Amino acid sequence: METIKSKIVVRKQDLIYPELSYEIVGAAYEVANQLGGGHLEKFYQKAMAIELEKRKINFTEQVYYSLKYKDEVIGKHFFDFLAEEKIVVELKKNNHFSKAHIEQVLQYLKTSKLKLALLINFSGETVIHKRIVNE
Repeated sequence: METIKSKIVVRKQDLIYPELSYEIVGAAYEVANQLGGGHLEKFYQKAMAIELEKRKINFTEQVYYSLKYKDEVIGKHFFDFLAEEKIVVELKKNNHFSKAHIEQVLQYLKTSKLKLALLINFSGETVIHKRIVNE
């Protein structure tokens, strides 16, 4: 019996903000290489801000977006970074991405009406990242 394997091909031109995403993920790897593992999330966030500045990536930290219901504010979201007014960057310190982390970032995208988020996880001595697209 022959099995058919499908191969998904993602072309660079199909990605949203590929160069900027690459730079941000590279910044996260540099932070992980310099700091190593085991630190609190807030220290990775401070180091990430320094690295984004060094790479001349415009960003805002702790970005506030209100959650509305029928034009009434019912809550608020704060995400870690907004890079170049285009990409939500959310940092975590864990060994995996939980469903809650992914849902959190999806809500950030829906609330902000942005197209792309990078969920970056400082895990031990390395970085794990996930691109999340608002469809």
